[in-house]
This record gives sequence, C-alpha cells and structure tokens, in this order.
Amino acid sequence: MTDGAVKGGRGNGGARRSVLVAADKFKGSLTAVEVAERVAAGIHRAVPGVRVETLPVADGGDGTVAAALAAGFGRRLERVSGPRGEPLTAAYALRGDTAVVEMAEASGLQHLPPGVFAPLTATTYGTGELLRAALDAGARTVVLGVGGSATTDGGAGMLTALGARLLDAAGEPVPQGGGGLAALASADLRGLDPRLADTRIVLASDVDNPLTGPKGAAAVYGPQKGASPADVAVLDAALGRLAEVLGEALGPQAAAAPAAPGAGAAGGIGYGALVGLGAAFRPGIEVMLDVLGFAAALERATLVVTGEGSLDAQTLHGKAPAGVAAAARARGVGVVAVCGRLALDPAALRGAGILRAYALTDLEPDQDRCIAEAGPLLERAAAALAADHLR
Repeated sequence: MTDGAVKGGRGNGGARRSVLVAADKFKGSLTAVEVAERVAAGIHRAVPGVRVETLPVADGGDGTVAAALAAGFGRRLERVSGPRGEPLTAAYALRGDTAVVEMAEASGLQHLPPGVFAPLTATTYGTGELLRAALDAGARTVVLGVGGSATTDGGAGMLTALGARLLDAAGEPVPQGGGGLAALASADLRGLDPRLADTRIVLASDVDNPLTGPKGAAAVYGPQKGASPADVAVLDAALGRLAEVLGEALGPQAAAAPAAPGAGAAGGIGYGALVGLGAAFRPGIEVMLDVLGFAAALERATLVVTGEGSLDAQTLHGKAPAGVAAAARARGVGVVAVCGRLALDPAALRGAGILRAYALTDLEPDQDRCIAEAGPLLERAAAALAADHLR
C-alpha cells in the first residue's frame, strides 16, 4: 500500500478529502499497480492538496500476487512445472504465516505460446508445487487464487504434486492433464502432505460454476483454452470420472463437492482444492479485500475510486469493482469508477453502489489507440472525476 499524499494543497476543501484508489487491472494495457499510479497522478493534477492512498486489488485471478505485493507481502520465487510440464519460475506472496498463491503463475494461459493450446494435457502440477513451497516457507493460511488457467484437469496435477496417487487399472499413474483422467481407476490420497491438515486453505474465485455439466468447467471454459466440442465432451466425462473415484476414496463428505460453488473454477481446480485440500470457497474479491487490509484503508477515505478494464454485466457478478463498491457502500463511503470500456447504464451502476463511471473510450473512441495510450488517458479521466467530486 502506498500513500500518494501531496503536501501544500489548499482551497476548495481538497486538503480535507482522502481518496482510496482500489481498482483492478485494465487487462491487456495496465496492471492494477499502474492503474492506481495513473489515477493518483490525475487526481493530484486536478486537486493538488487531496490525500490519495492506493490499494491495487484483484479478484483471485491473474494479478492477485501483484496486488498482495503492493500491499506489503514479500515476493517469493519458485522453480515449478508449467502447464505443459516445462520448467518456469513462478512467484507467490508471503507475509508472516499467510501466503497468496496464484495458480495462473504456474498453470496459466500466459505460459502457452500465442495460439497454442493444450486442452487435454495441460496440468496444474506446478500449482501444487507452489503450494508446497508456501508450506515449506511456513505458511499456515494459504489464499489460492484461481483464474486464467490453461488447464481442465480438476486439480489432479496439483494433488499429485502434493503427494496424491491417481492410478489406472494397472496401478500406474494416469497421464497428466484432463484427458488422462479418462483412464483413472483409483486414487490414493494417503501420501498428501500432512501439513495440509493444519493449514487453512481459502479458495478465492470469482466464479461459482459446478464441476461438470452444461455450466461446468469443460463446457463453459474449455473452448477458451482451445477445446473443440469433442474435447469438451472428453474433458467433462473425465472430470466426472475424477469425481467418482475421489468420492469412493474420500467417502460421503465428498459426494456433494462437484456441485459446490467454485468446484468448476479454473478448469475444476476448485474441486480438487475443496475435496483434496479441505479448502473453503469464498468470492475472490472478498478474500483479497480482507488480505489486503481494505477495511482499515476505507476508514481513512472519504471517496473510493475503483475500476477495471471493462465495466459490464460480468462486473456485477463477483468482480473486483462490485466487491469494492459493496464494502464501501456498507460504510457509507461514495464510490466512482474508471474503466477502459463502459457497458453498464447509470441505473446498473447505481445498483452496484457506483455513483458514476469514467471510461477511456469516451476520451478516445478508437479502441487500438485507447489501449496503446491507456495510461495518459486514465490520468485525464482521473482529473475529470477529481474535478467533479473533490472540488
């Protein structure tokens, strides 16, 4: 967390105001940290004396570790397996005995070459290695942020990295990836890292899909990861097989897990975390606001600025700006938003607790230029909101 206060501001009551910038990334153009810096600069340009505190946020998907680092967590690096088994260096965040692990760091789509997918073979093994590294570092509370995955393996790779054995009819390990689960015959979880039993695992996600079926991991998100209709059918059946086998191994307590909120998150890694790691599901933005210390920062604010790249219907269903606005409204603090693109009408914004939104496309309608010049445009938008709400 950084304090962007500027000394010496007078007039118009600016010095009496305190702004909290709690925005997510503008995907493809600005990180959450860069968004916060640009908004602070624009506000200070318009109202030099206002106090600005920045708290970059994330909803559990890509950018979650970066948000934790900006809030004072330490950066830890680990050599792990990527989604295709290739070695890569991934980061997680640690403060005291709390770790923030972002699955996309190890198992995300960003690790695949442009236009190259591995829908049947991509694995979450590296995410399991990151979790093990966090345990090695002394973590006893782990926030597992899921999203942006290249995988649809139900968390099977993650469980394997943590000591589970997933075997075919011949007693051999099944191949990595969702496709390999079609051959799954038995599961032995006795080798799972014993430290997990004494560790609080929080599954942080912005989606509540079930594991299988028309709203499940394969059907809804598989095509985004290169899965053909035939691949989707294979993956959905394979995830069903994983649930059947793990249900036999774990007993009745696992029976309801495939339909539980978050089970289908990030290619079904939510399911693996719920049944294998004993994780508790919470909306990602709620978890991250707690971890980042949002409540304390909100106490110091008279206005909150939130936002993300596109404010649209998805924003209203668990995305960061909606979570920030709900928390601020509960404390009686006004909220305005910045975004690249605005697809919500004023009534929808007000329903979400957002007084007004400032879109970059209102300043630069050309989408390519808007993305390329997002930083300077965001400063202009922030100056405009400051003129409207802080003078």
